[in-house]
Parts: sequence; C-alpha cells; structure tokens
Amino acid sequence: MVLSVLIITIFLPKQPRFRYEFEKGEIWKNKDLISPFSFAILKTSPQVNTDKKDALNNVLPIYTLNNFLINDVEDAYLSEFDVKWKSNAFPENDKAINKQTSFRILKTIYDKGIIATDLKHNKGNKYYDFSLLNNNITKTVSTQDVFTVQTALEYFKDHFDNINLKVKEMVLSLVEDHLQPNIIFNEKLTGIVQESTLNSISTTRGMVQKDELIVAKNGVIDDEVYQKLQSFKETYEAQTKTIGDSKLVYFGQILLVGFVVSLLMFFLKLFRKDIFADNRQLSLILLVNTTMLLALTWAIKLNLPSLYYIPFCIVPIIIRILFDTRLALYLHLLVILIAGFFVPNSFEFVFYQVTSGMVAIYSIRNLIKREQLLLSALFILSAYFISFVGIALLREGSVSQIEWMNFVPFIVSVLLSLLAYPLIYAFERLFGITSDIALIELTNTNNKLLRELAFKAPGTFQHSLQVANLAEAAIFKIGGNSLLVRAGALYHDIGKIENPQYFIENQNTGLSPHDKLPYEQSAQIIIKHVHKGIEITRKHQLPESVIDFIRTHHGNTRVDYFYQSFLKNSPEKFVDENIFRYPGPIPFSKETGVLMLADSVEAASRSLKNPDAQGISDLVERIINYKLEQNQLDNCDLTLKDLETIKLIFKTMLMSIYHVRIDYQQSL
Repeated sequence: MVLSVLIITIFLPKQPRFRYEFEKGEIWKNKDLISPFSFAILKTSPQVNTDKKDALNNVLPIYTLNNFLINDVEDAYLSEFDVKWKSNAFPENDKAINKQTSFRILKTIYDKGIIATDLKHNKGNKYYDFSLLNNNITKTVSTQDVFTVQTALEYFKDHFDNINLKVKEMVLSLVEDHLQPNIIFNEKLTGIVQESTLNSISTTRGMVQKDELIVAKNGVIDDEVYQKLQSFKETYEAQTKTIGDSKLVYFGQILLVGFVVSLLMFFLKLFRKDIFADNRQLSLILLVNTTMLLALTWAIKLNLPSLYYIPFCIVPIIIRILFDTRLALYLHLLVILIAGFFVPNSFEFVFYQVTSGMVAIYSIRNLIKREQLLLSALFILSAYFISFVGIALLREGSVSQIEWMNFVPFIVSVLLSLLAYPLIYAFERLFGITSDIALIELTNTNNKLLRELAFKAPGTFQHSLQVANLAEAAIFKIGGNSLLVRAGALYHDIGKIENPQYFIENQNTGLSPHDKLPYEQSAQIIIKHVHKGIEITRKHQLPESVIDFIRTHHGNTRVDYFYQSFLKNSPEKFVDENIFRYPGPIPFSKETGVLMLADSVEAASRSLKNPDAQGISDLVERIINYKLEQNQLDNCDLTLKDLETIKLIFKTMLMSIYHVRIDYQQSL
C-alpha cells in the first residue's frame, strides 16, 4: 500500500491546481473573481478556425514566370518552320515574311504570358487573382490579363492572316505545337506563405487587466465570461508551474492519494476479508490502480491532444471479471477521483468516466462468451456518445456547433479497452486468480484431464457429471458462483484415476479388490484419492479455488463402511480412528458445502434398489442431517433456509433422474 502511494505521487504532476470549476450557462456561485494579473483572452477554437480560413482565402496563389522558355521555343519553332515550308513546296519569296510575322505574334503571346490554371484557385469564379513572381519581384495579376493555351491560340488566329489557306493552316499547326505555359504555379512557395500567414494569426482577442472583474457572484457564465474564465485558467496553470513550495505540493498529493488508498483498504477489510488477507490479490488490485494513474501521468507529460484516449474503463472490466461488481465500481471510483485532480474540466471528466465505467460493469455480469466483450465495448461507446452529445448541447445549445472530431479519442479509448481480455489471462497466471473465463475452459468435458477421467474411470466421470448438475442447480438457487461449483464438481474425484477399480462405481464385476485387503488398507486407498487428486490438479496447474473442492468434499468424515466392518470383525483390536478419517478441512464456503452435500447424496442414491419419491426424500433428509450432526457444515455460511432449498432441489432432480412418478393425488 505504501509503495503504491509513493509510486503514484512521485510521478504525478506537481503544479498547484486551478481551484474553480465552471460550465457555460451556469450561475457563478463563488465570490467575485478579480484578476490577480493581466492576461490575454483566448479565442475559441471555432473563432481561430474561422480566422485561419479567412486568412488563407486572402493568400494569393504564387505563380512563377519562366523568362527563358521563349528562347527554347524560338529555336525549335524557326527550325521546324523551315522544314515544313520546304516540305510543302511553298514559294521561297513568301517564306521570310510569314516566318517573321508568325514568330512576332508568338513572342507577343509569351511576353504577355501563358498560365497553367488550377481549378482549386478559381473558387467558383471564371477569373482569379494571383501573385506573379518575376526575377524575385511579385505583382498581383488577374488570369484575365494573361493567356491560357486556348486563348493564346485564338489570339494567334485573329492576328495572323494569309490569303493562302494552306500556309495559314501549316503555321497554325506549328504554333499550336509550340504553345506551352510559361506561368507555372509554385506550390512550395505558396505553402510557405500560407504557413507563415497561419502562424501569424493571433489566438487572442483583447486583454483582461490586473484587478479587473472577471465575473461577479451570481453572474451568468455566458460565452464571453466563459472564454475569460477559460483564458484565466490556462494562463494561471501556465504561470504557476514554478510557483509554490514543491515539497508542500508533494505532501498534499501524498495526503490525498494515501487517504483514497486507505479507503480502499478499509473497504476490503470490512467487506472482502478474503482479498484483504491475500497478498497476491491485494497486489493485483494496487497494481491495476497504480498502472492506470501512471498511464494518466504519462499522457499529461506527453501532452496528448486529449486525455480521453486513455482506456479508463479497462479497470472496471478487469476487476469485475476477476473479482465482483461492487469492488469493480468502488476501485473505478477511487481511480477517477484521484485522476480528477490532474485533468482539465474535472467534473466533466469524472462524469464521462463514472457513467461509462458503470455501463462497463453492468454489461459484463458474467463473461462466458467472447462476443460479450465486444458488446460491452459497444455499450461503453454508446455511454460516451450520450454523455458527449448531452454535454455539448448543454454548453453550446446548438447541434451545428458540436465538434464531432472531439469524439474520436473516446472511440480509441473503447478500442484499447479490448486489451482487457489478454490482460485478464496474464493476471490469472501471475497472481493465481480464477476468472469465469478460466472456469468455463475447465468445465469443457473435452479437457485433457476430464477425457482421461472418462476413459480410465467412466463410472466416476458419470458420477461427477451428476454431482455437477445437482450442485450447480442448488448454488444457482441459493446464490453463489455456479461456474466454480461446476468446475469443482467435475474435478473433485479426479484422484480416482490412479486406482479406479477400487471404487464401486467403476466395478463392472461382482468381485471387489477390497475383498483381499485389510480394512485399514482399503480405507487408506479410498482416502488417498483426495491426496492424489490434489497432486494431479496441481501438476496440471488448476486453480487453488478448484483444488479446494477436492480437499473439502469429504471434510474430515470417516470411511464408515470399512470402519464399521473393522469394528464388527475385529472387536478385540485397538482401532486408530484417524486411519479411517479423511484429512479435511471441512467446507468453508457455500460452494464447497453444497458440493459435499451433492456428492454424498448422489453417491448414496445409487444404492437405492427401487427408488421412489419417499425413498429419495428420506435419503436426502438423512444424508444432509448426518452432515449437520457431524459438524461438517460449521465453517460454511449455509443457512437453514438454504439447506431446505437444497433438499428440495436435490429431491426434485433425483426423482427426474430415476424417472420417479409423483403421486399428485397423495401429495394433495
């Protein structure tokens, strides 16, 4: 506990916290808030985005003029003109005048400029302005003042005239081949100017001077006041990172975290003594608590865009599956309470996490199917969404003002919460805790150990199945862990694998190997199946909670058949009763107590030659009363009402198993 508190407080942020919580539209219930220093009023995110959009709209795209392109065009054009003129056998005396006239018009076009227009710049208009860069000098030009390739060709057609249509056609074709833009969009330079413009945009609008009233008591926190408070809070927290005695801040954290962890310890001592007494389970709970708060500290130091990326709901999921609902909710609340001191908008954060954590706990009552984890994730996401929309409407009062991108961190958080499944498996292995998932795997009759039991001791296997059905039905009715009871019932006689023929349910002939053995040795062989069962299950790494059923299913009762036989046939000999008695311990929980009763009743019912309603009823009453007389149920919290319920269930189920007809007329 001390180590957990020290680790948490060492890494938590040490700056003092802003003392006020506020929401838009609420009444300011605190005293008049006077600014202790001057600070700038920050713009809201929508205001900053609007300013950025307007600024970008005012940045003209930059185009570069290529002054050297005309030189390349001149050489290529004039040489190709000579070749084509000659190939068409036009008169040589007309060549010079057409050549000079056509190139002069072409040069005029290039001097004015041919632009490669970009549709993303016209913004719905036919023409748009741009900055033309020429020899490191820019000037604003409109696209209607320069040519495009198409308008340049049309200009040439209008200004080049020749009565010889073939000559005109040849020249037009040649000019069209040599028209290319010499005004090119400079994307890199435009991007630099846009970035510089965005960086120069002010994120503030006005100032609050020192000693100026920010908000008066009972004043309404409208949009303007809210933005002042938000700006004051951010400025305060930014300025106070180095203000104050860090030792006192650290001591305050130790007090708060230590107090919260102490509350957890008191809760466990009062309501979950079994966990409080088990250092492994206690270490697991503190580890989960510490790790989650360290994850929060890591996120704060990395300055994540949103702390809602952290999957806080993973805590209640893990604790609910490994322990119970009450502990899961309690631990989740404590983690969120501590985290609330170090996150912005504490009340909003606590509301989000508490509601989603409660939904997570309610959605996983028993994790027995894989799809339950996915459904739980969907329910958690729905809880976040409802809270997100509700808080947004409360603040903005408008659906159009909701910033939906702010919901993305919640989606990531829910996806990360699916890591609970592999973590549960790791915690089970590391801390020796048995979850419902592990119990479901153990109760699969295709399990290697149960298959071996079915093959080597088929009678014992059938007996175990019947005991499992009886015990599970009883514990479900009176309240308890039915999965744990079923697993314990299936393995409680696993030790009979070693010498199955020494147990009557596996004997298929009239001969018994006990006939040739002394009663003491026979009793020891029977008793040994408990020790052997513990040995086998520990070798196969079964949970201790399941092994407890093997240890307790006979309690410290005697093997009465061989004990009474010994007394009857050897009255003159001294008898050590401990030779004929199981080592115990006696059952210490509802589950182990119910299994003992189910095991005894099921085994005894096989001795009924003609089972009927009365015989089964008498048998059940006799067996359970005998266990009470032998003080075998002293340590398990079964009430007399529970025992009456168990008797009724056992009688009903045994009558169904043996197909006993109930005489309803007689019962009336």
